[in-house]
Amino acid sequence: MSQPKRPSYQFARMMADLMPFADAASKELPLSRLLRLSLFQVSVGMAMVLLSGTLNRVMVVELGTPTWLIATLIAVPLLVAPFRALIGHKSDRHVSALGWRRVPYIWFGTMMQFGGLAVMPFALLLLELEGRFEIGLVAAAVAFLLTGLGFHVTQTAGLALATDLAPEDKRPRAVALLYVMLLVGMMLSAFVIGGLLIDFSPTRLVQVIQGAAVFTMVLNLVALWKQEARAPERTKADPDAPSFGELWNAFVRDGRNARLLTAIGIGAAGFAMQDALLEPFGGEILGLSVGATTGLTGAWALGALLGFIYSGRRMSMGADPLRLAGLGLVIGVNAFLLVLFAGPFESALMLYAGALLIGLGLGLFSVGTLIEAMALAKSETAGLALGAWGAVQATCAGGGIALGGLVRDLVAWLAAADATATIATRASGYTSVYVIEILLLIAGLAAIGPLVGHSRISSIQSRNSADQPFGLREFPT
Repeated sequence: MSQPKRPSYQFARMMADLMPFADAASKELPLSRLLRLSLFQVSVGMAMVLLSGTLNRVMVVELGTPTWLIATLIAVPLLVAPFRALIGHKSDRHVSALGWRRVPYIWFGTMMQFGGLAVMPFALLLLELEGRFEIGLVAAAVAFLLTGLGFHVTQTAGLALATDLAPEDKRPRAVALLYVMLLVGMMLSAFVIGGLLIDFSPTRLVQVIQGAAVFTMVLNLVALWKQEARAPERTKADPDAPSFGELWNAFVRDGRNARLLTAIGIGAAGFAMQDALLEPFGGEILGLSVGATTGLTGAWALGALLGFIYSGRRMSMGADPLRLAGLGLVIGVNAFLLVLFAGPFESALMLYAGALLIGLGLGLFSVGTLIEAMALAKSETAGLALGAWGAVQATCAGGGIALGGLVRDLVAWLAAADATATIATRASGYTSVYVIEILLLIAGLAAIGPLVGHSRISSIQSRNSADQPFGLREFPT
């Protein structure tokens, strides 16, 4: 007579059925160790929430800083992302007297995150002091740049470390789990930071951001502890290893990816223009509190997580990645329509639903285009294909964020030059940006349409369709 299955076993099987990354653990990398390593993604998610969510709302509504300036500051860290491929290549070839490759990069990235967050609140408070604006602006730019550079370096080297530790057949799922932990970290951070800033004051702002700096250091130290073994062969340089320039030139000569990269850039800009505006829109137009508007970032992260899981299940059944990307663009158009009408209807529920669908659409679009980008390259240049994907997406997203802030301020200034402006007039700057985003996503559909149905078969696609759970070897932010 067979023994009844234990509840823990049944729960584990249920998780494996629902989540394609639940079986990422292996003998070499147990689940407890993998989850501990994933804590660096939680710190990255927390920094992303602060930079692109909470702080722009606080600076626009509470501190009265011009939107274009905040959008530019938020875009600064994203412009560092094109160098992620170079960072990953350098960590691959790093020569250390201690025999480490990834640890030095994760450590220095952590220190940059800590330093940027530590000085950031004081720089922001200087922006509202008469005669101190220029000093505050320079200090804020340095703080945002340090924080952004720090989490890009930490995340790139951390994902590379995960691929080093996991066995070949488990690497995609292990890195997929790390990306999901990024989204979990964003959701938790959005709700916790939002709750702490319900009763806003300058002192509370300093406490929250500097607390995040300390928490970042603790999380990353715990994540890094005894993860990478020291190897004597890493103390000497390999003279025969190809240079980054050689690998990059081999990739760009391929010439097959122009249309795809164009679609990626248009879609990334279309989704990103609202990054610096969604929370200020909720605060200024709908009168939501700091805590309530921070919840919009949590809803966005939840939508992105749902999009990632759905993409995983569809890709495991052999779906066309570009059809998923197109579906993401269609969902994005509908999401911005919801946000657009949230103001006239004075509906916070519509705004939250729009934020959720923006995340869902972006998740589908990002995963679909990334899988297609991976199919563009040969196996020896797959990392550079991912780097190109990240470079185009990050650069266009950064430009979109800055442009969104400029358009919002310009339209609002043209529409209302006096103090008697109505809510509808003050909302015109935001709605203009949302209309532009809808048009960009439609243009992205036009660019990606001819590519659908002509996806190239790669080893990664073959593995995903051959009864293998979906996962990503790398997923740049």
